[in-house]
Formats: sequence, C-alpha cells, structure tokens
Amino acid sequence: MLRHSISTLLVASTLSIAVSMTLSGCNNAASKSEKASTGTEILLIAPEDLTTVHSNAFASGPAISGTIQPEKKADLQAEVSSVVLQVLKENGEKVHKGDLLVRLDDTAIRDSLTSAQESERAATQAVDQSQRQYDRLKNLRSSGMASAQQVEDAEIKRDTNQSDLAAAKARTVQARQQLQRTEIRAPFDGIVSERKASNGDTAQIGKALIKVIDPGSMRFEGLVSADTVSQVKVGQTVGFRINGYPGQIFNGTVKRVSPEANAITRQVEVLVSFNDNKFPQVSGLYAEGQIEAGSTASLMIPDMAIVRNGDKISVWKVKDNTIHKVDIALGSRDQRRGDFVVTRGVAEGDMILRSPSSTLKDGQKVDTSNKTKVTPTAAQAAALTPSLTTTASKG
Repeated sequence: MLRHSISTLLVASTLSIAVSMTLSGCNNAASKSEKASTGTEILLIAPEDLTTVHSNAFASGPAISGTIQPEKKADLQAEVSSVVLQVLKENGEKVHKGDLLVRLDDTAIRDSLTSAQESERAATQAVDQSQRQYDRLKNLRSSGMASAQQVEDAEIKRDTNQSDLAAAKARTVQARQQLQRTEIRAPFDGIVSERKASNGDTAQIGKALIKVIDPGSMRFEGLVSADTVSQVKVGQTVGFRINGYPGQIFNGTVKRVSPEANAITRQVEVLVSFNDNKFPQVSGLYAEGQIEAGSTASLMIPDMAIVRNGDKISVWKVKDNTIHKVDIALGSRDQRRGDFVVTRGVAEGDMILRSPSSTLKDGQKVDTSNKTKVTPTAAQAAALTPSLTTTASKG
C-alpha cells in the first residue's frame, strides 16, 4: 500500500513538471512569435492610434483676430452728483428692462423739486392776477376811464409774469428729471457684467456705476490687416476658435467692414455674427480664425501626427504591418481645424500614426488587428495539475 502511494506521488510530480515545461515552452514560443526579423518586439496599435490621409476643403483667406463682445451693452453712469445709497444687483445677475439697479441719495434734489414747484405755483398766481388787471384796464380804456399808459403797463407786467411762469415750469421739470436720475434702471433685458460702485461712494457726474450687457447679442469684433482687406466681403463665412472653448470651431458671417483703418496698427475692424445659437455667454474672450475668401481641395493631416526635427518634417507611415518614417513637405495651416496641407511625401488613403512617440524605430513591425494574445498563466497551470494527477492515479 505504501509502495503504491509513493508510485502515485512520483507520477503526479512527473506530470506536474511536464505541464510546467510545456506551458513555459508555449510562453517562449509566443514571445518569439512577437519578435520581428530585426529583433524588435511587435508594436500593438489600436485603431484610434491611426489616421487616414484624406483630401479636404482648405479655406484660404485673411487671418482675423479679436474679441467676443456684445452688440447691446450699456455703461450706466451717474448723471447727478450724489452719494450711492444702495446697489441692488451683483455681477452675473439677470435684469429686466426697468429694474432698479442703483439708488442715489435724493434728499437735496427732492428739496429743489419742492422749491421749484412752489415757485411755479406763485408764478401761476401772478400771471392770473396780472391777466385780470390787464383785462380790467382794457375795459376802462374803452370807456375813457383809463389811460393808454396804464393799459400798456398792465400788459408788460402780464407778459413778464408769463415769462417767470415758463422759467418756473422749466425748473420744475429739471428738478423732476434730476430726481429720476437718482434711480439707475436697466435699459434692456440682460446681465450685470460689472459692478463699479458700492454703498457710500460719492458719485460725481460721469462716474461709472454699473455695466449691463445682452448676452444674446454676442458677436466677433475682429481685426484684419489692411494689406488683405480687399479680399474681405460682406457675407463671407468665417471659421474661428475662442479661448476657453478648446476643440470647438465656431462659424460666423461677415456683417460689416469698417471704412477706416486704425492710424497706429493699420488694421481694419470686421464685425462677424454667429451663424447659430452656439456662442459663448462671456464677453471679452480672445478669438482668432480665418475669413474664407476661397476654398481648394488639398491633402490634410493633423498637427499631432507631424514629427519635427530641426528643418526636417516627417510622419510615421503604416504599410504592410510595418512603420516607416517618411519625410514630407507642408503647406499652409487651416485656421479652423488646425490641420496642415501636405504637398509631398504621402498620398490619399495612406495610414499614419496619429500621435507617434519618440521611441519608434524605422522598419518596426506592428499589429493593427486589435486582438489580445492570451498565454497560459501560472494559476492556469496549477489548475490543470490536479486533474492530470488524478488521471495518472486512475491509470
């Protein structure tokens, strides 16, 4: 019985060693199969690591740069000298037309209005009295009981009182307007973009208090060189990028071209409206792009696929499961997408690496099948050993 047990253990050990050697041999074979003839390992490449050289419309035209600004904006300033009592809105708050934004101290102005109204009332009474006096003397003159001089003096006094009444009414209107100007209200629906005053500030005439913009009226206020302004026409399409919105291309249309160039920069202002409702809600963002004055079909490659080494420009081309470093020549850059026109080195339909690393070797073998190679692991080998041992024991 003891001899039989020992024999069984020896058989199991022998089979375990054989399985281990077999699995080790499989792993070595798999490792050797992933070696190229040059001695380098096969590089596994996923489909998303490749890009195809294709022909695309290359837009040519003047470059444009500038900022995103609202067409409707209001810098509300103090129209009377007073103290700021209350600022009711903060930056970013929505407002509606007529909403109260800032309230100034109206004590002195209200007193001036009261005084002007009293002066107007007194002037009105004086005019009524002088008119009655004039009418009475005019009737007496017709019956010979008043002189012509008396009638003339009454008429002059009446006219003077009428002038005083007109002046009093003007002062009342002015005081009422001044009182209304102590309340700063929103001129249109929009958003408070900048609060420039605080409670207790002394607001002199012309002091900036608050700024309101309409975010729905955003446009691209760009500048182009005066040398290229002859190519710009109203209605042309503009493709541009905006800082803060990476990877997005915005499209617009030229609406107006300024008839005057800047005396210092020699640039001409061009106003561009957005073609759709996808536009930023923040003003002041920098933007740059290109006005599409013309369009031609050209081979295009992404910037990230280009390898630069001094004056040499190249890409890694994949052909017959092998990569080769190919020198190319570049043309202009598409300002909309950031791609470059390639004039030499590749053809339409060629496959190139989208974002090559610096460790690649020319002639290295690659595998683009995207299939994962699975080799037996130590755990799998251990799982197989008991079953083999049991089989041997039964034998």
